[in-house]
Formats: sequence, C-alpha cells, structure tokens
Amino acid sequence: MSVPVQLPLSVQIRDDATFANYFSGENAALTNMLDLEKQVPGIEQEQFIYLYGGNGVGCSHLLQAACHQVDSQHGRSIYLPMRELVHYPSQLLEGMERLQLVCIDEINQIAGIPEWEEAIFDLFNRLRESKTRLLVAAQCPPKALNVELPDLVSRLSWGLVFQVQPLNDKDKVAALQLRAHFRGLDIGEDVARYIIYRSNRDMGHLFKMLQKLDSASLRAKRKLTIPFVKQVMNW
Repeated sequence: MSVPVQLPLSVQIRDDATFANYFSGENAALTNMLDLEKQVPGIEQEQFIYLYGGNGVGCSHLLQAACHQVDSQHGRSIYLPMRELVHYPSQLLEGMERLQLVCIDEINQIAGIPEWEEAIFDLFNRLRESKTRLLVAAQCPPKALNVELPDLVSRLSWGLVFQVQPLNDKDKVAALQLRAHFRGLDIGEDVARYIIYRSNRDMGHLFKMLQKLDSASLRAKRKLTIPFVKQVMNW
C-alpha cells in the first residue's frame, strides 16, 4: 500500500495558526464546523468543505489550524499549498487517503494544468471512499476556478461551500488584540485602532506589523503606546 511522499522542505505550517487565535467575526459558523472541539457529539462531521475569500481573510490560517488540531489528537494530516507544489510531480498525492485530513490551499493554482487537475480529481475520489476529511481553499468559488476538467468542478461543488467574510474595522481591532494576547503582548484598544487607521488594513499586513512592534517592544523594554508605535513605524 502506498504512503504519502515527503513534501518539499519549503512547505511548512505556521506554529501560530490555531483556532484559538483566529478572530472569526462573521465566520463563526464556518470556524465552529472546522474546529473539532466544537463539534456536537453524535453529529457526523462534514467530510468535504470548500472555503474561499480574498487576501487576508484567513483561509490558509484555518486550513493550517485544522492540521494542527488533528496532529495534536495523534491523527495524521497534510497541508498542501499549491502555489508551492504545482511545479512538482502530481504523484506526491499518492497514498494520502490513509490520512485523517487533507488540506489543499490555493487550488486555483492547478487550473489549466491537466496532470494536476486529473490528480486532484483522482485524490477526491480516493478520499471520499476512505472517508478522509478534505478542506479546500481558493480565492473564488468552484465554478469560477477556470478548471478545465468538468468532473473536477463538479466534485469541488459537492460539499459545503463557504465564503470567508473579511472583518470590519471594529473586528480588526479585536483580532489585533487577540493575536497580541497570544504573543504575550498587551495592546490597548486605542493603540490597535491607531495602527489600523494608519496602515494597510489587510490582516496579513497588520499581523506582520504586530510582529515588528512586538520585537521592538522587547528590545526597548517598553509598552506599546501610540507614541512608541509612531517612533517604530516612522509615522
């Protein structure tokens, strides 16, 4: 029986990608469905979920959080960022039906590549038969992927499809405070609001800025205040 092959060393899951530090906002129904710890006993899990959304809404974070959770429960999972893997042979998908969870990120990257479209289609059928959970993420819904294999488009539409909603400014403040809390950093609402209003509001950008401010705060042994943020960011 085949086993999953070794992925390229460049493929890594972020240590900080967890359900606990993901501020769901309007996406509570989706995160509750993905988070196994919030599953209602006796209710069968949805085997296939497709989620999509623009940059910074957290699709990659949610897929990686799901992998972390399965691994922490002594299961086996794999995270497949197709932007990194599409240039490798599609044979790396062989044997993945033996896992408990497969997460395919940015599946739009394989659109128009026959070898990969057929490999993903075959994988889907194998996972369905083995009852392995499959999470797929992209920036658009299945029918907008420009996938040329009609049967694959059909398969991708079989499960639940969720659009991950972006956070409003109030929720972004809360999300920034939540992420800071998990970094052991205290950030007041006024400071968080100031950061959001003065910078690019994409959440990925905001979290990178938080990392920079955290490092600066540790070096200077200072709390995050508006004057300190101004100094560090040259605002």
